[in-house]
Amino acid sequence: MTTQFWKKSRKINVTLTNLLHLVFSKITGFCQPSFFMDQSWWLSRKRLLQSLCLISFVAVLLLHTSAPIVAQLPPQPRQEIRGVWLSGNDFSVFRNRSKVQAAMSQLRQLNFNTVYPVVWNDGYTHYPSAIMQKMGIPFFFKGIDGQDVIADIISQARSQGLLAIPWFEFGFMVPLTSELASQHPDWLTQKQDGTQTSISAAGEVAWLNPFHPEVQKLITELVMEVITRYNADGIQLDDHTSLPVDFGYDKYTINLYTQETGNPPPPNPQAQAWKKWRADKITAFMVDLYQTVKAQKPNAIFSISPVDSDYAYKVQMQDWLNWVRLGIVDELVMQVYRNDLDSFIGQITRPEILETQKIIPTGIGILAGLRNRPVSLSQIQPQVQAAQQRGLGIGFFYYESLWDIAPEEVAQRQSAFAALFKKPALRDISQNTPRQPTFDTISLPLYPKPSLGKRVRGYFLEVAVANGQPKRILLDTGSAGLRVPKEFLGNAPIRRTGQNIKEVLSDGTILEGELVYTNVRFGLLPATEPVPIQVVTSRQCTPQKPKCSAKSGVPFSGIIGVNYFEKSLPYNPLRKLPGNLSNGFIVTVNGGNNKNGSLILGLTAENQAGFKTASWSQQSEISGVPGNRWDSRLSKVCLTIAGSAAKNSCNSRMIVDTATINGLAEFKTAATAGKLKPGVLSSANAVKIAINGVFDYNLTPGTREGFNRWSLSVSPQAELPIFVNSGIAFFDKYDVLFDPVNGKQGFRSL
Repeated sequence: MTTQFWKKSRKINVTLTNLLHLVFSKITGFCQPSFFMDQSWWLSRKRLLQSLCLISFVAVLLLHTSAPIVAQLPPQPRQEIRGVWLSGNDFSVFRNRSKVQAAMSQLRQLNFNTVYPVVWNDGYTHYPSAIMQKMGIPFFFKGIDGQDVIADIISQARSQGLLAIPWFEFGFMVPLTSELASQHPDWLTQKQDGTQTSISAAGEVAWLNPFHPEVQKLITELVMEVITRYNADGIQLDDHTSLPVDFGYDKYTINLYTQETGNPPPPNPQAQAWKKWRADKITAFMVDLYQTVKAQKPNAIFSISPVDSDYAYKVQMQDWLNWVRLGIVDELVMQVYRNDLDSFIGQITRPEILETQKIIPTGIGILAGLRNRPVSLSQIQPQVQAAQQRGLGIGFFYYESLWDIAPEEVAQRQSAFAALFKKPALRDISQNTPRQPTFDTISLPLYPKPSLGKRVRGYFLEVAVANGQPKRILLDTGSAGLRVPKEFLGNAPIRRTGQNIKEVLSDGTILEGELVYTNVRFGLLPATEPVPIQVVTSRQCTPQKPKCSAKSGVPFSGIIGVNYFEKSLPYNPLRKLPGNLSNGFIVTVNGGNNKNGSLILGLTAENQAGFKTASWSQQSEISGVPGNRWDSRLSKVCLTIAGSAAKNSCNSRMIVDTATINGLAEFKTAATAGKLKPGVLSSANAVKIAINGVFDYNLTPGTREGFNRWSLSVSPQAELPIFVNSGIAFFDKYDVLFDPVNGKQGFRSL
């Protein structure tokens, strides 16, 4: 009986709550002065309306606080995009302050909520840029009173409750005749035949090299100048933040590709690996740009306006769907300029649109007309309705074609647009909070060669530190913490601690350097927050191992230690991956020498199939180390070495270590080793390592490129009676899984 009463009570309260919320929303709509055209009428009734607003608010508040069970309101829908681009064609209108004011007022009355004023095209800024001024590039776009037109648009838009998101229209595209192209010919890229231009909607254009650090620096500085100068609500990058697939055969890019891959670019620009390498470089730049913008203004909207993802990737190497999945896009407005309605609907129901609109505000760019190509309402209206029926927002290209350049009369056009957006839908950037990537799992490539020096065997992960150039750093499953030379650091902010730390590697190398915090990108994937890093400034050998790697003359190429047996800071940086990607990883190296492998981030039911697991021991917490900490040296490991007393001794501990070329067995006493003497084992000393029911590994020691060498040592000061480091050869026969949530390690035979 009581339960039934509370259920009925809850239903009544939900109904009343919804009713009062409806009343409240209607009344508060009248509480906005912009609702009324007659301001004197508003002032005379202001007190009465304020009282009604207060009564409505109190009624809702009392109902919520007195209800036995508080009814939860449904989550707010994503903010609907109702935008218009203010293009270079509109500049004659917006040079006039009074016309800017009238335009923003008109858009607000017609229930638009966003404007995208162009700030970058043709190699010039539409605002007085200090950066371009330093480069000696002229500025042409003052208002008729000498005013900053972009400042005026943003100010007037805000006064009407519109978002103003400056639009970097040309991206990496630039006219060959512009001052920028003339001053910096080395910043331009080219086709294989040396051609520097292509034909676009803007005519014949050249392309700034998106892989060149000076080009990336320029675009980043211009974006940040707009964000800081105008406190803009965000920025938008369109389909020209890309590169036509035929380009990339300039000297700088050829050298970079050859350095990173060991081969020159293939003559076929459509070759998959070559195209992906270039697309990934553009994506990496976008990740860095996003992080830079968010560091300055966390709730700024990072907007993109591309074309469909198939064309964007295949023709322009713009992998924008991956940008969305990486969590670096806050808003999408996909350009769909079609005359035929069926073709239009086919575009707005593409899988990438259906996926994206579940994650972020998503709109469709609709052509309202061009100077030489007016578009009728009979084409515009059904396209808008088709988008709205599918929960999509709208962006019109461009302002002047809304009604000034059109086949219908101005009044008819404005009346029609008023009917398209019948109710206000204001936007608020305070709700634009950073989000996590939508990947449950992602695979990053592991390379057999480092960025610096040489190494017989190893697997290297591409890592960018402090927005520096990506470097291939040794993946070490046997240690914890990211350690890099200072040369690897970029120009992003770094928090210094002043704490000098020391790490002793298994080969006797001592690494010393300061502990700092800064952003890190693993492949294309950024960490969620700054990561602790040892910036190595000194390398030397221990007295016991005077021939360590520090004496080899090989430059230090960095180490990314991903073990969970952390003794102090820094800790495994993979702990700072977003969402499910931080719950563990799998190392798979495709079973062979000099082959690429994979680091699979994020454990799922699917990618754990076929693994047999062994447990780790829980360790006490360390201040500053997030998550669970484990002793990931496996227990109850059976070790047999032919010719020794260590036959089927199952009291060994073991670690699997990608950073150790040679396998190693360490005995606390000589008696345990039997007749074997410390040193390199021969082929007669076959090694077997096993955990019952989990894995059964064997190896014949040899010298094949050093990878299957096996050493034995006797160390009375050793912590454990028998300790085994299986070395990198183990990964030629097993995929290895690390599960820090459940404290397990998995093995899957190849």
